[in-house]
Amino acid sequence: MSKINTIIFDFDGTIADTNRLIIDSWHAVYRAYTGKDGDEDYILSTFGEPLYHSMAKAFPDKDLEETVSIYRNYQKEIFNDEISIFPGMDELIRNLKAHEFKLGIVTSRLKASTLQGLKVFGLDDIVDEIVTVEDTDKHKPDPEPAVICLKRLGANPDEAIMVGDSLFDMGCGKNAGMKTVMVGWSAAANGTLESVAVQGISEEESKSFVPDYIIEKAEDLWKII
Repeated sequence: MSKINTIIFDFDGTIADTNRLIIDSWHAVYRAYTGKDGDEDYILSTFGEPLYHSMAKAFPDKDLEETVSIYRNYQKEIFNDEISIFPGMDELIRNLKAHEFKLGIVTSRLKASTLQGLKVFGLDDIVDEIVTVEDTDKHKPDPEPAVICLKRLGANPDEAIMVGDSLFDMGCGKNAGMKTVMVGWSAAANGTLESVAVQGISEEESKSFVPDYIIEKAEDLWKII
C-alpha cells in the first residue's frame, strides 16, 4: 500500500453521534402519519442510505417531498441539542491536519447540516472538502461520491483511506480503489449484507465490502496509516 496522505470520513456514526437525532426525526414523521413512534430497529437499518430512498421505502403512499420536509424541519429544531462528537474524533482530526493529511467527508447528509455539525464541533475550518448528497445522483456504495472527493483533494485512491461505520461506506471506498476502515463505535444496524442488498446490490458483490481494517478507538487509526 502506498503511503497514506488522505483520509476521507463518513459523518453520521463516524465523526458525529447523530443516532438519537436521526431516530427522533424519523419518529416525528411516523407520529405525523400514524400518531405513534416508528420501529427503531427498522429506522436503524436505514442508516447510511440517502434520505429520499429510505423515506420512499417507509412511506410509499405518502408525498415524498412532504415526508422529507417533516423529517428535516423537526431535525432543525433539535439538531444542536442532539448531536455530539464521538470520543477521540476531535483530537484525531486535528492531529491529522497538523500532520498535513488531506481531510475529506463523504456523507448522505445535506451540506448545510453537515457544516452545522462541524461548526458545533469547531471543525469546519479543519476539513478540506465535503461531498454530500447534493453533489451527485449516485450514492454509497457507488464510488462516485468518493471519486469526487478524491478529485477535489487532488489525491490518488491508493494514497487514501475511507473511514465509516457501514457497508455502504466500505463499498463506496472499495469501489473507488481505496482501503477501508470500519469504526466499531456506531449503533447503526446497517452493517449487514441484507441492508446493502436493499439497494439492489448482489450478495456476492456486497461480500466484497468487508472492511480492510476495524478500529474500536479513534486513535487506533494511527496504527494503520
